[in-house]
Amino acid sequence: MDLGYFTMPLHPPGSCLTQTLEDDLEQIVTLEGLGYKEAWIGEHFTAQWENIPAPDLFIAQALALTSDIVLGTGVTCIPNHDPFTLAHRIAQLDHMAKGRFHWGVGSGGFLGDLEVFGFEPSTGEHRKMTRDAVDLVLQIWEDPKPGVYEHERWKFTIPEPDEEIGVKFHVKPYQHPHPPIGVAGVSERSETLMLAGQRGWIPMSINIVPTRVVKTHWESVEQAAESAGRTPDRSVWRVAREVYVSDTSRQARKEALEGVMTRDFRNYFLRTLPRHGMLGLMKQDPDMPDSDVTPEYLVDNIWVVGSPDEVAEKLSDLYETVGGFGVLLAMGHEWEPRERWVNSMTVLAEEVIPKLSKLG
Repeated sequence: MDLGYFTMPLHPPGSCLTQTLEDDLEQIVTLEGLGYKEAWIGEHFTAQWENIPAPDLFIAQALALTSDIVLGTGVTCIPNHDPFTLAHRIAQLDHMAKGRFHWGVGSGGFLGDLEVFGFEPSTGEHRKMTRDAVDLVLQIWEDPKPGVYEHERWKFTIPEPDEEIGVKFHVKPYQHPHPPIGVAGVSERSETLMLAGQRGWIPMSINIVPTRVVKTHWESVEQAAESAGRTPDRSVWRVAREVYVSDTSRQARKEALEGVMTRDFRNYFLRTLPRHGMLGLMKQDPDMPDSDVTPEYLVDNIWVVGSPDEVAEKLSDLYETVGGFGVLLAMGHEWEPRERWVNSMTVLAEEVIPKLSKLG
């Protein structure tokens, strides 16, 4: 099992953007020093809690501060972008990264962002637009035929080449035929993860769902891969989890319930998800009342919190229950107090993950 990081990021409304960007970059640098394999950075325009609107710019700066860690958009919310412009930005970033880049793509789920660009979530138009746009980006990277490209959501023209003055579509990715593509799924038997299986993309299971739902994610990948004549590879499957390690189980539980992890869930997720009818995603038992979905429930059923031995046991149980996966993505929170979080990330990398070396 390899170890990575996924940051949305999470900062309370009113936080200083200058400072949070600096803090998030410092996390990436620290994690690389600890041997973390990769880090994925989210994108939102109107979500104050998830306050990075341009993960490609963040990644460009992080590339200059690191040398080994692979960086990815987690994810590029395709409805926010014109595909012609996006094809150029992602290809350029891939060249800047020289292979240290994964392109996470998705349709976005934050209602404020969808409203900005005129999408009505109930119609599913944003999901169709995402598939169409990604397909088009891949098409023009491979074979940028001159002509007009028109869709209900965009219109652009690739000009005829003029070699005399150097006019031509010419910006293609560094990695051939393109950077590895990742998609994130959250719902049971996720259609998004079926797309990953069908296309051979990286499947990522998001952090808020219990193990019973995560298990269905690979079933979706496997089913779609087999129907497309592909052999799915569990080693590319990423599973994201809140992870916090301290000296003892009791201390870890206390610090998790009194710290930023609980703050972020109590003040953000547990307020936002019910408004969208999505609180059920967190339920171990679908019939449990909403009032039982508390930080105490989460720390005992979804988060991975405890002493080094307990966290290793919980991760082993997760691995065995879902049938195995390749990369654990520890979720990002503010490192407050910093020394406790750096210790948690260090122990996870240096003590816990080595205990799992015989899995699979």
